[in-house]
Amino acid sequence: MHENTPPVGTVVWRDLTVPDAAAIRDFYARVVGWRPQPVSMGDYNDFSMMPPESSEPAAGICYARGTNADLPPQWLMYVVVEDVDESAAACVKLGGSIVSPPRGMGGGRFCVIRDPAGAVCALYRPSSAA
Repeated sequence: MHENTPPVGTVVWRDLTVPDAAAIRDFYARVVGWRPQPVSMGDYNDFSMMPPESSEPAAGICYARGTNADLPPQWLMYVVVEDVDESAAACVKLGGSIVSPPRGMGGGRFCVIRDPAGAVCALYRPSSAA
């Protein structure tokens, strides 16, 4: 693994995908004090949410559009795995299911799974792991 890649098993990101990201962006800005930073998705913006006194994003708030249309409206954590496809296959073999199949993202790869209890998370392999 590349020296800048977070260790396998590390939670490296969290986001929320909803139909009206702007409304939820404003909700969290008022409730927890996050400052929104637009992230261009081409014809619309998703948002990185910044803590009041930090330049590092705390989370993302995204529109349920395109390849994200099938994601549930819940906070989704991204967990680093060694191999997204192998971990997705293990998920299914062990009684879980695939919510969103493995695909590329920013040079890395991810998918969204549902565990046998019904909880959802993303499996992620960053591009720096190559």
